[in-house]
Amino acid sequence: MAPFNSIPVLLHGLEACPLNKTQTQSLDFVINRLFMKLFNTSDIAIVKQCQEHFSFTLPSVELERRRTKCMHKLCCVDFFT
Repeated sequence: MAPFNSIPVLLHGLEACPLNKTQTQSLDFVINRLFMKLFNTSDIAIVKQCQEHFSFTLPSVELERRRTKCMHKLCCVDFFT
């Protein structure tokens, strides 16, 4: 389960990097392949179901959520007080 321990560190580092759609899809592909090997299946529907069952969000979704949260915090900060 080592890859699952390193994902928060990876995401933290990627928050500062501008990634295009292809790069975020590459991250999702790696995670999907990991789940395919972990559960010995090649059916993406089963992989998605396993990810949902274990409450695992794909890196692209998590990065977007973190960026939105960060931007919301920045918009609400009053720099002149």
